[in-house]
Formats: sequence, structure tokens, C-alpha cells
Amino acid sequence: MTLGWREVTRSGLVVLGLLAMAGCDAVAPTPSARPVGRPAGLVAPPASAAPSANSLALAQYYRRLEADLLNRGLLRRDGGGPDTPYTDTDLARNFERIAFYDEYAQGAGFRPSTGRAGGLRKWDRPVRMAVEFGRSVPDEQRARDKAMVTDYATRLARITRHPISANSSKPNFHVLIMGEDDRGEALARIRQIVPNAGPSTIAIFRDMPRTIHCLVVAFSGEGEDFTYRRAIAFIRAEHPDLMRQSCVHEELAQGLGLADDSPQARPSIFNDDDEFALLTTHDEELLRLLYSPDLLPGMTADQARPIIRRLLDERRGGPV
Repeated sequence: MTLGWREVTRSGLVVLGLLAMAGCDAVAPTPSARPVGRPAGLVAPPASAAPSANSLALAQYYRRLEADLLNRGLLRRDGGGPDTPYTDTDLARNFERIAFYDEYAQGAGFRPSTGRAGGLRKWDRPVRMAVEFGRSVPDEQRARDKAMVTDYATRLARITRHPISANSSKPNFHVLIMGEDDRGEALARIRQIVPNAGPSTIAIFRDMPRTIHCLVVAFSGEGEDFTYRRAIAFIRAEHPDLMRQSCVHEELAQGLGLADDSPQARPSIFNDDDEFALLTTHDEELLRLLYSPDLLPGMTADQARPIIRRLLDERRGGPV
């Protein structure tokens, strides 16, 4: 399912995406909240000798869930094919739904939204990603996951033609891969990144039920409600490899501005049906549209609609 909400406080806007399997949500930073690097003197405590019972239970639950989804022919990795055709009309409709809407009411948790469209949201400056691991994450998994995020960031940059990089020493998009046993470390790190994060923001990370597989919170700038300035993605380390990669694909893409889901989007990861695990050809088209220079942060769906139509026509070589 996809869940999302936005909460506007005295500062700016925050958009949160959750994967349950997938999702969207939002909260708000305070005016003085700025990205903060990990303090030089902060050293994570040594890894525990063994995972806790809670962590082991989560890992078992997610292994069984992944196996069940695969047995049902879901979590596809082929990007779509002859069995999943889509038209420019489909792309325009799905883009509008995913880029301009929220599934859940602003600041109201799981309460459905009013169904009103909002403004377009995106980054207007380089996106600098960095992966951070909890102390419970084994070294082998760290190496695989860091390489996976680096490769995906390169792909996102190529698709969007927007500067997106990984392994930055001054990140504004923090990818936290942490386990249940790292929850305290994760909350401390989030408070460092967003020093004035309110209780509702912290509660999202603190109280995640197991049905929420991962999430992303994207923060706008002060007085710039539709322009992202930083983001925090939280990926559960207990996931088996494919589900962890699926979380990275959806949350990092949602953190770029594709915040909602649509049951009509196919082939797509922006759909609650779990058919696809990884970014598809359809989703690449949505990202290209989002980062077209002609589509500006804050644009309404009505303002963007003729531009989207023109962009799709130009891509195909003219109206069809």
C-alpha cells in the first residue's frame, strides 16, 4: 500500500514516502533545520555479537514474504515487456496522479486525503546521496548495498539529466540502512541531520510497524514548499536482498518528487500491487518528465498538463 501525508508548520513542507509494500507521507522541518554531517567524534558502538530476537523475527517475516510474492509471480525485475504496454495517454495520466497527489491527508497519518491535487515537487539543485549503515549491518551487506545505491544514483542521473551522485561527503539525501537493533542509533542520526525535527517526524521513524518496509522523508526549503532541499530514506536492513533493492528503487525515486502511487500505473513500482520490484521503463518516462526544465516546482496540474502533452509529442516525433 501507499500512504502519505503532508504537515505544514511554521516553516516548510516535508514529503514522506513509505513502502508497505510502498508509500508516501509528509512532515515539516523548522526554519533553522539544516543538513548536518555526522560529527567527527561520533563513533557507532561495536556490533552486537548476535541479532536480537526482534531482528531475527523481522528477517524471517520478510524472507517468507519475499518468497510468497515471488511464488505468485510478483516482484518482477524485467522492467515491463510485451504484456505491459502503455501509451502516451497512460503516461500523462499516471504522471499527473503520481506527481501531483497525496494518498493520505496532510498531517493525519493513515486518514485518506481529500483527493485534491497539489503543486509539483522536485529538486532544483544537485542531489548528493550518501549511504550510512547501522552497527548491526554485516560488512558484506554494506559493500553490496553501497554499490547498489551508487549504481542506482548513476542511473537516476542519466534518466533525469539532473546532477545526482552517491558517496558524497556533504550529502543532502541520506540513505540510512539500519536494522531493528539500530533504532536508537537511527533516531540519534536523524536528529543530527534535522536538529529541529518535530515529534511527528521522529515518531514516523520510531514507531514503524513491520508492514512499513521502508520510507523516505523529503524536506522543502524555508518559504519554498515545492522545492526539495534534503531527504532521509530509511531502509530496513532485515530485508532479503531483492526487497532491500526494491526499497532503494522506490524510496529514492519518490524522494526525487514522485510521491504518490496509482493502481492504473503499469508497469510501475508506483503501484501497490507489488508486481514490479525495480524501476521500470514506464517509471523512467515519469522521471524524465518530472525533471524536464519546462516543469517548474509549484506548478499545478492544470498548468502542467499542456506542457506534458507537448513533451510527450516531441519525444515521439509529433502528435499521434
